[in-house]
Amino acid sequence: MFPRSFIQRLLSVLLPISIASVIYLYFYPIFLGCAFPLSTPSTSSSSRSNSPALLRTFTEHLGYTKFAARDDDDHQIAPFRLLVLADPQLEGDTSLPNPDDDLWPRLQRHWRDITATRATEDKLPVLRKNLVEIALVDIPFSFQAYRKRLDLLGNDYYLAHIYRALRWWTKPTHVTVLGDLIGSQWVTDAEFQSRAWRFWNRVFRGGVRVDDEITATGSATHNNGGKQEEAFSMDDKTWSNRIINIAGNHDIGYAGDISDARMARFNREFGRANWDVRFQYNAPGEQENSTTRAGSPVPSLHLVVLNSLTLDTPALSSSIQSQTYTYLNDVISYRSPSVEDSTSFTLLLTHLPLHKREGICIDSPHFDFYAEDDEESDTGEPRFKEGGLREQNHLSDHVSRMGILQGLFGMSGDDHAPNGGRGRNGLILTGHDHAGCDVVHFIDHHHEAPAETDGQSWSWSARRYNQNQTTTAVAAAAPETDPKATTSPSIREVTLRSMMGEYGGNAGLLSIWFDADPSVLEWKYEITTCQMGVQHIWWAVHVVALITVVLLLVLGVLALFGSSEQQHQQRQDDGESVGKGTAASAAAAVRRKSASARTTPNGSVSRVRRGEDSSSLNKSGERE
Repeated sequence: MFPRSFIQRLLSVLLPISIASVIYLYFYPIFLGCAFPLSTPSTSSSSRSNSPALLRTFTEHLGYTKFAARDDDDHQIAPFRLLVLADPQLEGDTSLPNPDDDLWPRLQRHWRDITATRATEDKLPVLRKNLVEIALVDIPFSFQAYRKRLDLLGNDYYLAHIYRALRWWTKPTHVTVLGDLIGSQWVTDAEFQSRAWRFWNRVFRGGVRVDDEITATGSATHNNGGKQEEAFSMDDKTWSNRIINIAGNHDIGYAGDISDARMARFNREFGRANWDVRFQYNAPGEQENSTTRAGSPVPSLHLVVLNSLTLDTPALSSSIQSQTYTYLNDVISYRSPSVEDSTSFTLLLTHLPLHKREGICIDSPHFDFYAEDDEESDTGEPRFKEGGLREQNHLSDHVSRMGILQGLFGMSGDDHAPNGGRGRNGLILTGHDHAGCDVVHFIDHHHEAPAETDGQSWSWSARRYNQNQTTTAVAAAAPETDPKATTSPSIREVTLRSMMGEYGGNAGLLSIWFDADPSVLEWKYEITTCQMGVQHIWWAVHVVALITVVLLLVLGVLALFGSSEQQHQQRQDDGESVGKGTAASAAAAVRRKSASARTTPNGSVSRVRRGEDSSSLNKSGERE
């Protein structure tokens, strides 16, 4: 009874804790108020509260779509909702001991060491030495190896839980992972394929790779200036399962060690590293075509996936770098809309953040280069060469300015440039800096022109984005004394915090919508984040739940055996009662029989005189 009562008392504490923690863990987006921001027209007041978005998500799940889409409601669900994840970095054999160092191979080596000793008197010291090493070294080492394997398995399911929970609750239209899908670019092809299998079948189960037909603009054989990018309707449901994968340095390396083989295996498993596509937005009631009824272009979103890791030099493969620059120039020259076109929105997805001075983000500008040629290659081809780019935290200042800000987005500090130099409306999403950062790149008219600007009166600068201001992005970054603060070209760059457990299991929820107000007619966006918590929370909840289930099973077994024993004891007690009753009945029967024997046939009781010998009587009744 003691174990049973102890388990019952323990379960009285663990069971409610387990139920509550499991409910919280599997519905954490609801408890944390995670939801895609709703569209906010310019005529309505902006609110930092996410309660309307959470309520709208509830109504969507309950099926009240008519209530959720009232025409008189200023806040509507955005047509483009991007679930943004960054840097999962799936680890594998590089974080595990060599297979030859597992417990069984170690034990085999010890046995060979012992049996190799011929003399009997020498075997005892050798045996003692090996037993001590097994107890103090091998077993603890093997325990750590098994713990690491379990940790890798749990980490996969931790990351998978973030993706599944947010995808189920928030219902994104698109999903992206901003690079560093795996944890090392130096792994073998077999290990790369193994991690890719875990990525698709465990972490992002249900997601699919973007087809090569869709990403044709990134192929080396794409006809520049000919075939345009693929165009899709923004409400195309098939995109909700496609995972837009961005190449990270842990996937393919930095420019100084990116090879054709690495690019080929990434393209094969995760999709092309360079491509772009356009999503057209047709307002309810409008047909899907390239122009509206009034003849103006249909509002569209230009999604650009860029392999920024090959933009800086020196590069190991000049052909790979040339392909990326050809692709970028192709996008700028042929597939980007005019800077005056406010009906288009450019969304850039890339891994490396743009250049910014030290102190703005956690990662400061940093470049490192190989000091010597590779001498340990297994293929005969060097994996890197002396002077090649080995590591970088940001894109170089030149590439950031000329390739992205002034090239892809067409911005300029020249007031006489097209559209006043304001460039294309858009947003930049990057990864790489695990801590995350949110900045605005803008034209700085305050400082004297640096030497590299060839005497121009402006330069690019960056500051932290001020989320408390509701005005334009540059107004949140520029000083109030700047007379051009509200008109200077600017663009926001959001470096998303990693989804790894160490960084809280972070995810971004980006909403983009078109403001059809005749006085506005441009795209707007809002991004928020949702953090599940460190991986220890996931582990603790499941360990407590497992212990609770085991205790419930043990309690059930004890109750079952206790019931069987009770029934057996009851049967024994019943048997003893029956036995006692039978004996009493038998005794009573004997007494009755004895009494009957002392009674004569005519009913008189025979008397036997005390002290006389009883004699038999003959048939006549005379004594013999």
